[in-house]
Amino acid sequence: MIHSQGQLWLVNLDPTIGSEIRKTRPAVIVSPDELNEHLRTVIVVPLTTGRAYPFRVSTRVGGKPGVAAVDQLRTVDKRRLVKDLGTMRSPTLKKILDTISDMFAV
Repeated sequence: MIHSQGQLWLVNLDPTIGSEIRKTRPAVIVSPDELNEHLRTVIVVPLTTGRAYPFRVSTRVGGKPGVAAVDQLRTVDKRRLVKDLGTMRSPTLKKILDTISDMFAV
């Protein structure tokens, strides 16, 4: 199966420790397609509801408002990807990728 940057997946993030984002929840793949083709892992940004914090991007998936928790960026094995939920809109994906870049800027 092909996994592409911008795809939305239901991802099983458990087990977790401490303050890591948990549960099975939607997430967007942010790793580049070149990595996704060759590795057994993908980098995802989990989506959640709740308050906006720095490094969180407003989203709307399936008609539901939420935020992309860029501060909870995770590398996960592809076996954690439970169900394909479609593709994130390009403007929102660009905001997420820009936020990742800003978060790691020196």
